[in-house]
Amino acid sequence: MTSETGTISIVIADDHPLFRGAMRLAIDGMFRQPRITEASDVEQTIKALQKDDSTDVVLLDLKMPGISGFSGLSFLRAQFPSVPVIVVSGSAEHATIRRCLDFGAAGFIPKTTEVETMRTAIRTVLDGGTWVPPDFDQSVPADKETADLVRRLASLTPQQMRVLMMLSEGLLNKQIAYELSVSEATVKAHVSAILTKLGVESRTQAVIMAAKVDLPEGADKA
Repeated sequence: MTSETGTISIVIADDHPLFRGAMRLAIDGMFRQPRITEASDVEQTIKALQKDDSTDVVLLDLKMPGISGFSGLSFLRAQFPSVPVIVVSGSAEHATIRRCLDFGAAGFIPKTTEVETMRTAIRTVLDGGTWVPPDFDQSVPADKETADLVRRLASLTPQQMRVLMMLSEGLLNKQIAYELSVSEATVKAHVSAILTKLGVESRTQAVIMAAKVDLPEGADKA
């Protein structure tokens, strides 16, 4: 899988510059003149993907400014469904890996993974496969609560997912409207649709449901 120019295009989304640099070095050794874009927060990640519609893969940290836990992964998969996402995390807990796969990740690489293994993981995903640590059992199914949550979140449009993320950050309708450059009436319509699709009756209940997409405390330390 390559872009129309024949050049591999990769987005590294992580708020730690040293780790982005390490990933860049690993990728540089894999391909001839890869096109690599670095993003330190969710907004930069979105802009990078909007700017380059031929991005081949995103390497995503689970925790960085603008996202927390699985919400960023879920959002990227909803807004850019054709771009595979590999989660690169400081956690290697099986529950975290399972949830990443449930929310649409094409791969999961612990940050402690050796460079050659990381390269193997990236190549596997670029070839259309899925890569997880060898000791992870992919046959274990998601729990029913997670499966239901994934189904409900998948029904949201990209803009609705974004509004839900902003609700989770405590933003008011007026603030969300400003951030998205839309009217308050449009935000209210999105919130109403979100409540209906999630099967809840209030913004608070929606935020509580969204919180279930977050990581356990301390589960993603770099």
